[in-house]
Amino acid sequence: MQKRRLGGIGLEVSVLGLGCMGMSGGYSERPDRDAMITLLRQAVELGVTFFDTAEIYGLGHNEALVGEALAPVRDKVVIASKFFEKINHEVPELEGRRVRPDEVAGCLEGTLRRLGTDWLDLYYLHRVNPEVPIEEYAGALGELADAGKIRGYGLSEAAAETIRRADAVHPVTAVQSEYSLWWKRPEEDVLGACEELGIGFVPFSPLGKGFLTGTVDTSTSFEQGNDIRTTIPRFAPEALEKNMAMAELVRDVAENHGAAPSQIALAWLLSRRPWIVPIPGTRRLERLKENLGAATLELSDEDMDALTEAAAQIPIEGGRYDEHHERMTNL
Repeated sequence: MQKRRLGGIGLEVSVLGLGCMGMSGGYSERPDRDAMITLLRQAVELGVTFFDTAEIYGLGHNEALVGEALAPVRDKVVIASKFFEKINHEVPELEGRRVRPDEVAGCLEGTLRRLGTDWLDLYYLHRVNPEVPIEEYAGALGELADAGKIRGYGLSEAAAETIRRADAVHPVTAVQSEYSLWWKRPEEDVLGACEELGIGFVPFSPLGKGFLTGTVDTSTSFEQGNDIRTTIPRFAPEALEKNMAMAELVRDVAENHGAAPSQIALAWLLSRRPWIVPIPGTRRLERLKENLGAATLELSDEDMDALTEAAAQIPIEGGRYDEHHERMTNL
């Protein structure tokens, strides 16, 4: 598989990574552990070298799962994880507060223990804490990088000015934020800051939480209590009906090129910048293979420009998060 580099440290990863959150729930009840370990190892066999997890995914379950699956190939893959909310892992449960800068090293030790590794390739602040200067987190993460505990650090859902302030303390390797054909806010200023500073960009939810795959329509029902989309305004029935125009656009372009809608959506992201590495998630081998097909899909600049222009004409109804979670983004 083709490779791309993230940040000034030249972190080399497969052009498409794998988001692992759904392997611990989020869209359904928790999937079978052995099946997910098999899928992770199949991803490696297919050329994926970049895997994304977080302490909060399954309250540690996801990190342990990823660590077990990738242990045989640890030196051949790049693993990213994230911290933000303080977790009592003995229960496990959230403690109801955010991790302080002086607690970051301890959080990392827990992550390394669950992953079964001595180092982490990329460690993100999962959400910006408006109560603490970003410089304090950047300093703590920079110390971990200098000590060789992490190769680089990143910020998730951070605003351009926040990114610049952190980078001034210690160079940022990557910024992770939602980015897709139906959420293009990073184009307003974040991508410009990343380009200016030489920072990689890692889009999560590059398929719009399944919306851009062609498998979601107005008749789709989401599992109450287990599927996060039940809390997202743009998936509410009335909003979804209006938003189908975007899914139909991607589907039509896919049909014209003999491709799957997911491949078109991912190829569009890959065409935006050479330092963008999307991390679509899946729990099924056939979807994994389909997504990876985007890496070899040949679309012209004219094709991409036409898709960009057409998508810009479609208004999107509803927020991407509920009000509480939206307040935690782009700070």
